Amino acid sequence: MVASGPTGPRRRLGAELRRLRTGKGLHLDAVAGRLQCSTSKISRLETGKGVPKPVDVRALMQLYDVTGDAERDMLMRLVRESRTEGWWESYTDGVAPDPLSLDVGARYTALETEASVIRAFDLAALHGLLQTEAYAKAVLSAQLPHHSAQEIAQLVELRMRRQDRLRSADPLRLTSVVDESVLFRQAGSREVMAAQMRHLLELMELSHLVVRVLPFTAGICRAHVGHFVLLEIPDDLGSDLVYIEGHAGDAFLEVESDVDFYRDVFDDALARCLDVGASRDAVRRSAALFAPPRKAAP
Repeated sequence: MVASGPTGPRRRLGAELRRLRTGKGLHLDAVAGRLQCSTSKISRLETGKGVPKPVDVRALMQLYDVTGDAERDMLMRLVRESRTEGWWESYTDGVAPDPLSLDVGARYTALETEASVIRAFDLAALHGLLQTEAYAKAVLSAQLPHHSAQEIAQLVELRMRRQDRLRSADPLRLTSVVDESVLFRQAGSREVMAAQMRHLLELMELSHLVVRVLPFTAGICRAHVGHFVLLEIPDDLGSDLVYIEGHAGDAFLEVESDVDFYRDVFDDALARCLDVGASRDAVRRSAALFAPPRKAAP
């Protein structure tokens, strides 16, 4: 059974509250003034970023004249579901936050849990769903040099747990466009890299997982601006969005025009990729390059 979390209910609740507010012709600042709170608080509730309090939602229902028992019960059920603990929180407990690790920030993991399709462009390292434990440890240790060994171990365990979605009865569909440089950028020892490439070849046999290599010969394309992930969310859980990570922190783009723009960027990169067979050959070349040299016969 695939683990779920509170993100879907929070986004559904936010969409309902936004629908009710706009139906009454009220602006965010007017609602905030009536409830004597900040505009950002109402905005966060409507975007699913805040943890809703029952007292706040009851006040909003009163303001929006929600009187039907069925609608009131539905909204309060979403409040209860929104306040549950995500399955990932035990893995990040006590881990210092850092903008360079999506595993530390709970929001990406929560959204990945809700997603049905993920399309990722990877420029520096393989996507976390494709990584072996040793490769993940090497990547996280390099990206988070000030974190303790225990913190790194927790994040590696979380990354391995995220991969359960690829083996579930209703698996996550993943398309990963990997810049060719990723295949030859060493993370950890040569043995770690060789094992990672062999693991990647095994994953490439899965029907719901597509890995395509963007070769050096493709030149520079728009995707090379940086790593990003497109997350397709089922309609009943919210809208699709784009995740972008960087030194200043991560960003989530939910405006439809932004999502469409990144779809176009991804499709452009995918069109420049090697085909499936040639992509496998590129991974095999990497595995052979990093394989330990054979010992000479005595």
